[in-house]
Amino acid sequence: MNIDLGGAAGPDGWPRPGCRCASCARLRTAGIGHEPARILIDGVPPAEHAHQEVPGGFDVRPSPGRRVLVARGPGARPEAVAGVVYDAVLLDLVGCPDHLGLLRRTGAVGAATEVLNVYADHRVPSPAELERRLGFWLPPRRGPHRTLLLGGARSGKSAEAELRLMGDPDVTYVATGPARGDDPEWNARVDAHRRRRPHWWATAETTELARELTSGAGAGSGALLVDGIGTWLTAAMDEAGAWEDPARVEPRLDELIAAWRSTAARVVAVTDEVGLSLVPTTPAGRAFRDVLGHLNQRLAAESEEAALVIAGRVTELS
Repeated sequence: MNIDLGGAAGPDGWPRPGCRCASCARLRTAGIGHEPARILIDGVPPAEHAHQEVPGGFDVRPSPGRRVLVARGPGARPEAVAGVVYDAVLLDLVGCPDHLGLLRRTGAVGAATEVLNVYADHRVPSPAELERRLGFWLPPRRGPHRTLLLGGARSGKSAEAELRLMGDPDVTYVATGPARGDDPEWNARVDAHRRRRPHWWATAETTELARELTSGAGAGSGALLVDGIGTWLTAAMDEAGAWEDPARVEPRLDELIAAWRSTAARVVAVTDEVGLSLVPTTPAGRAFRDVLGHLNQRLAAESEEAALVIAGRVTELS
């Protein structure tokens, strides 16, 4: 079976005619253009093969024993036919990357399924950024693999962590800062994170981070998103009574590093880059900054990947 994409952009192409957004302007300046998607399966458009409509797209049968799931258009989430493992899927990964995770979760996309992106457009900043994201989603990834994402407040580091795991079928979101009944602003932030992530992700609200890294998903059955290290350290220092004597929290830090090193999971963890913060005005604040900065260095040293997120832009750290 041969799938040919004569074009892979949205219906209006990329850049979109007359659009002044940064994404379209960037391509236009570079003299680059991507044509609207023209999908051919064995030389024939999908609609000319035997097929059935499914919510969000088409289940195509180009030849006996072959099945292809095709998204109807941008933003569409084609539903798989129950019990079918597709030979190929053509999906809007720019707009719906989490749909790939769901199809993997339900078994419709297997290890041998060819996954192709269609309908790319200015919803992503550039072709280079699209390729970066596809690198996280298209190849099925397994652990152990650790990624540490650093950034300042409201830098976009949590959104980047979620983005990296959208194609995974089994994700546990480890929230180290659970809701606080007496803090409406904090609870609103927690609720915003919950609404943003896929509904089938599991959630563990806990400060027992070392245990999560070495059991369940941490033992290799899925992926973990840890958000974040700073709130975990706050709880650990509280429990250890370490605000006046930071040495008291060292055993917890050693336990975390040992679990981070030995986990079998794919882990993406979010932490605060203390160098981007104001100099603390209290001894306790300075103690927290120093401990977190040292902990970040230890985690980064044990990570396959580390990146800095600023204003939603990502810089990989070698």
